[in-house]
Amino acid sequence: MAVQKVGWIGTGVMGRSMCMHLLQAGYECAVYNRTKSKAQDLLDAGATWCETPAEVASQSEVVFSIVGFPPDVEETMFGPQGVLAGAAAGTVVVDMTTSKPALARQIADKAAKKEVLSLDAPVSGGDLGARKGTLAIMVGGEKTVYEQVRPLFEILGENIAHMGPAGSGQDTKMSNQILIAGTMIGVVESLLYAYRAGLDLDQVIDVIGTGAASCWSINNLGRRIVQGDFAPGFYIKHFVKDMGIALEEAQRMNLSLPGLALVNQFYVAAQAQGLENLGTQGLYRVLAQLNAQE
Repeated sequence: MAVQKVGWIGTGVMGRSMCMHLLQAGYECAVYNRTKSKAQDLLDAGATWCETPAEVASQSEVVFSIVGFPPDVEETMFGPQGVLAGAAAGTVVVDMTTSKPALARQIADKAAKKEVLSLDAPVSGGDLGARKGTLAIMVGGEKTVYEQVRPLFEILGENIAHMGPAGSGQDTKMSNQILIAGTMIGVVESLLYAYRAGLDLDQVIDVIGTGAASCWSINNLGRRIVQGDFAPGFYIKHFVKDMGIALEEAQRMNLSLPGLALVNQFYVAAQAQGLENLGTQGLYRVLAQLNAQE
């Protein structure tokens, strides 16, 4: 039987747009967020408000969550009023938060004991991808469960892939974040160089954004930097969290990632300067200030 009732937990920069796509596709949506006002446009569009994650789960066939940090995931899933406390046997739980692979496996284990199914399905594409429904979605968990939820994923994204057992989605997202970290410092240093050389930065992006240096970050976040727009499509504080997870996993694998470690230091510096609530393109301000002091 096709899914009709969907739960959504976390209506922040990305979650709000993602849930709206499901509402507009005709699904019944029960929602929860720590701050109710951030879900108001969803409620106005027909979503049902719930007071706890458990209440969301009790009303849903598939429950999506996209929250901030691993401790938030743990509270959302395992707390006294968490998803697993309210989910009936056969419910599918899909955590889309970028979190620890080990935590994804823990969710899968605890869910299985209640005959609840689970997937870890972090996304890439930022606020723009969430608004347009063009996210990349990397999924870990049982293939049969993935196929059951895939029609919902296809409303939220364009590039959707089953990567393997529980935790594989999170491992794939770590690979994604490692690449983004290196790319972002390249974008920032490229634009700083062009600025010092007296070039028109939009014109520079027009040219290099179509050649071998073309990437999502230069063509999207680079434009925001030029416009002085540092609003978050993805928060610096969340990116620091992601890099910390990747470095922790790399250490566990006995793997050295010096490039990631360097970029992480620059983003930690951004936090120290009070920039943690800017978007990841806020790295430009850190390096611009560093160069201004030289």
